Amino acid sequence: MNLGDCLRAACVILIWGLNFVVIKIGVAGMPPFLFAALRFTLIALPAVFFIKPPGTKLYLLVFYGMTISFGQFALLFLAIRLGMPAGIASLVIQSQAFFTALLGILLGERLRFYHLLGFSIAGAGMCLVGMGSGGTSDITILTMLLTLLAALCWGLGNLANKLIMLDKRSPVNGLSLVVWSSLVPIVPFYLCSYIFEGKDVIINSIANIHVSAFLALLYLVYISSYIGFTFWSDLLSRHESWRVAPLTLVVPVIGLASSAFFLHETITHQQVIGAIIVFAGLFLNMFGGRFMSALSPVRFFWGQKK
Repeated sequence: MNLGDCLRAACVILIWGLNFVVIKIGVAGMPPFLFAALRFTLIALPAVFFIKPPGTKLYLLVFYGMTISFGQFALLFLAIRLGMPAGIASLVIQSQAFFTALLGILLGERLRFYHLLGFSIAGAGMCLVGMGSGGTSDITILTMLLTLLAALCWGLGNLANKLIMLDKRSPVNGLSLVVWSSLVPIVPFYLCSYIFEGKDVIINSIANIHVSAFLALLYLVYISSYIGFTFWSDLLSRHESWRVAPLTLVVPVIGLASSAFFLHETITHQQVIGAIIVFAGLFLNMFGGRFMSALSPVRFFWGQKK
């Protein structure tokens, strides 16, 4: 990656690391499905009247919207509303990196042994962070499963993003994709809100919206979506999935730190060690190829000497 791409990646990591604190604040003042419905309504409107639609196949646009937008955030918002700590949620959902890399095989992308080793090390670090929650009762099998399913939806959305961006016959702008794909989950989210949260709750929540929930919506719309997902789509379009997806493994470090600072969630020593292990796995995944290239002359010389 060049310097510009590295800066974009750093922005995404910081923005999405703070996401989980913002979501926790948002769903504390508003039901999760309604909160998500309003988020995507604000992303799409009025922007669709000023931004050209992406020149991609309709089924890919729908698949992208239903996975990375509806599936991911419906499950994630629900998990956090049911008590999943924001910091731990920021960690568990990064298993999307593994799902994305594995799904990338369907597009002919190759995984080498150091990629798998890096994923394994980072995965062990993630498990260590999760187990180091100090016995938090809010982490249940249900909230963990919901967050993992959200990560799978994110991985499927990344696959759709890759297919859309690889279609050279119709180049797609990242912002256009974010805006127009946001039309897809609006109706499903409002239906879920009506069925599971009720008409009275919807009316009351909108009429008496908390300032904190409103500010959370603005952050998720204009910073997390417009900036974060536009940069993310651009990075995925120009780099291999295995190179881009693992970058989000750094997000939990920001998520845990910001959750501790703003929400007073406790970070244990075990979680700190786990975060360091995640970094080690990420480092191996990103730079393992260079180490192998650097070591090849040494292996050749050693073999000749023997």
